[in-house]
Amino acid sequence: MLTVEKIGGTCMTALHDVMKNIVLYGREKENLYNRIFVVSAFSGVTNWLLENKKTGEPGVYHHITQQKDFHKPLKETTEKLQEINKKYVDLGLDIKLADEYIANKISQAEKFLENLANVLASGYVSSENILQASREILASLGESHSAFVFANILQKNGINATLIDLGGFDDHYPFTIDQRIEHSFKDIDFSKTICVVTGYTKGTEGIMREFDRGYSEVTFCKIAVAVKPQEAIIHKEYHLSSADPNIVGVENCIPVCNTNYDVADQLADVGMEAIHPKASKPLEMMGIDLRIKNAFEPEHPGTLITREYISPKKKVDVITGTPKAVIIEIFDPLMVGAVGSDLKIMQKFEAYKVSYIFKATSANSISMVIWEKDFKQKLVDELEKEYQKVAVEKVAIVCMIGSNMDQPGVLGKAALALAEANVNIKSAGFSLRKVNLQFIVNREDFNKAIIALNKTMFFEPAIAESIK
Repeated sequence: MLTVEKIGGTCMTALHDVMKNIVLYGREKENLYNRIFVVSAFSGVTNWLLENKKTGEPGVYHHITQQKDFHKPLKETTEKLQEINKKYVDLGLDIKLADEYIANKISQAEKFLENLANVLASGYVSSENILQASREILASLGESHSAFVFANILQKNGINATLIDLGGFDDHYPFTIDQRIEHSFKDIDFSKTICVVTGYTKGTEGIMREFDRGYSEVTFCKIAVAVKPQEAIIHKEYHLSSADPNIVGVENCIPVCNTNYDVADQLADVGMEAIHPKASKPLEMMGIDLRIKNAFEPEHPGTLITREYISPKKKVDVITGTPKAVIIEIFDPLMVGAVGSDLKIMQKFEAYKVSYIFKATSANSISMVIWEKDFKQKLVDELEKEYQKVAVEKVAIVCMIGSNMDQPGVLGKAALALAEANVNIKSAGFSLRKVNLQFIVNREDFNKAIIALNKTMFFEPAIAESIK
């Protein structure tokens, strides 16, 4: 059974557990193969190279964008990566070889970046493509490092491992991403080796242009489509659970065992991302099943995501949402009965590349919830020129999501639970398919709302009995 498996940065940092829980768990030596591991950089490394994903703290890339000396921070990054190597000597890593590998790789990247910096400084070309190329080069280094370390450890433990570096530093072929993947895998007998593959792939279209820091999932999915495995697997540091354990407590979470790609898309839309929906679409279209596993609980089968799955029992699967949302309400008495009112508004949203995650309408108003990071005051200024009143408010969105929730009373139970927790519902809605029931609440009530709905939907006796 061929599998393509992605290991994220946090899990990669725990390589001791990866070896025990993923590579070796439940397998005899002759049954170790027929697996392709797509690896992310070790936790924090891409932040050093580009910028901190959460705080925005600048990395090496910032020095290039500001046309400052990037050699010193790049040298410091080399030293940090070699410090990481020391953590895995007891697993068998050949540290001399690993240190030389990453030093040579970064030296090679440094030459590429020097050339790009010189072209950028000349002022003769647009900076956009130069900076994008710099970003791609820097990003590739993290995965090249982690893939080499992992492959070397496997080899030193007597396991036949093939390192596949899709970063393309050593060739100048004008491959697209798909062509590079096809070329790299064409002569491999998967039954005799474990493939360790970089999460970054070099391609003429640039893998980061659309996906930026989500590129490893794109590589993972494209490899799966190319080799057509029986299953694609993502190893994370947690289960896909009924609610965020940091909010409701681990003891009040239930792992989601089965769901479908539609539910996965709903989760991603509000930030609880099992996998980026654009990355997963090829898997869905090809009918490749996706499993989300907790790397630290190897005995648990995890969550199986398929194209056709519908829960045999009517129930909620997940309570989730985000407190980082903004609601924009456009009011105008001339809207009533006016064909195309919403179209004109949406054209303005499109012009500013703002997508909504919730929408509700009445005779004279349209309300839309967007991510706070996407908010643009210029969009609001334009709307205010054409409509009588535009209101903007910071809010939270709380969702009940499931593959089969269409049952009498579920909305009433949820509203009552929120009322009893003294949470005011500012707006609410759902589509005909009822895969996602959404509530807009005050930001300060977000955690309280998640806890109340989780308790009602999963732990009240009558409901808990129905979902066993």
